[in-house]
Amino acid sequence: MNRMIGLMTFGCLSFLVSLPGFTQENSSDAQSEVQRGSGFGRGPRAGRGPESGRGFGRGRGMRNGQRHGVEENGAGGNGPTAEQVGHDDRHDADHEVFQFLLQNHDAIRRTVKELPAGVETVTESDDPKIAEAIQEHVEWMEYRIEETNPIRMRDPLFAEIFRHTDKIKMVHENTDKGVRVTETSDDAYVVKLIQAHAKAVSGFVERGFAEAMKNHPVPKRSSDAAGDEKQTFEATTPVIEGVGKVVRLPNAVQQPKVGAKLLVDLTSGAEPGKLNPGLEKVAKYLNIYAGAGELPTEVQIAVVLHGGATLTVLNSDAYVAKFGTETNPNLELMHQLHEAGVDLYVCGQSLTASGAKPDEVVVFVDTAVSALTAVVNLQSDGFAYVPVSR
Repeated sequence: MNRMIGLMTFGCLSFLVSLPGFTQENSSDAQSEVQRGSGFGRGPRAGRGPESGRGFGRGRGMRNGQRHGVEENGAGGNGPTAEQVGHDDRHDADHEVFQFLLQNHDAIRRTVKELPAGVETVTESDDPKIAEAIQEHVEWMEYRIEETNPIRMRDPLFAEIFRHTDKIKMVHENTDKGVRVTETSDDAYVVKLIQAHAKAVSGFVERGFAEAMKNHPVPKRSSDAAGDEKQTFEATTPVIEGVGKVVRLPNAVQQPKVGAKLLVDLTSGAEPGKLNPGLEKVAKYLNIYAGAGELPTEVQIAVVLHGGATLTVLNSDAYVAKFGTETNPNLELMHQLHEAGVDLYVCGQSLTASGAKPDEVVVFVDTAVSALTAVVNLQSDGFAYVPVSR
């Protein structure tokens, strides 16, 4: 428990970046809410003085706060993941303290001394109201650690810190004007986390809300060439070679889900001698599920072509006769999509209205009674509707 108290102490401002909306509220409303009164009560929420200003006492407790377990994760170490945290009865009171600290960041001073195994930090203010607000924050962070109920962590660096609390040794003491903390670890990677965290918190003190809006990067595990190699964001085409480039983002939110079903409603056409760009988008969708997320993910894709895209599906002879081109430029990509498991349908009503016949459709595209029935049937089978019109 004590090892985390220090973390929360010298990182007294860090939690602001982890709470949705904490840095986005009306500044005047927030400031008026936290004007300090002379009351320093320990009653429900927090004491309020005669001036109705906010009193930074122990305040409102956490009842029925959701407890979260810890889990082993791919990054190594134990601790709550970024999605394992939630709000409780103390949330609003902590919110007010965080707002107060950021609003008064220019009245806070902080020094950081890097040690071979970590850091030593001193965070203080000459204003006793600000100093006490820091101490209240630390007190409640201690309670959250004891109850395994951390505040939601969205910043990657702070989320990673919480995954390695079992490897952090903290020693802290209150000063007359703030807090002194020594934080160390026997793990070289965790030392890098500690030092990066200290720099980020110093940024909060220097820049306030502007810094709190940022995501802070997680340092690499090793200082050698392989371990420190930065992600290059190189575009790849894992399924359809050379078409629909994607970049792998293993740490991004909204990762592809296994078993997703996409209904692509393709209505856009192209010049007769050029590839239909809507087909390139379908290739990109395949590549996203195969290589843009943390892991390759299976996906079912069905494409319904109608409107301007109808004649895209004609076999080469019919297409050449219709448009006077050398060939149908869409056939190769459509065949690749078919081979990759994409189901291709053309609207029979649009086809015949365009002067073509079902027997002129390329063999790997099925003619549906209509786009309407195809779309309705596929949606009833659980396919998510994705329109592509340009």
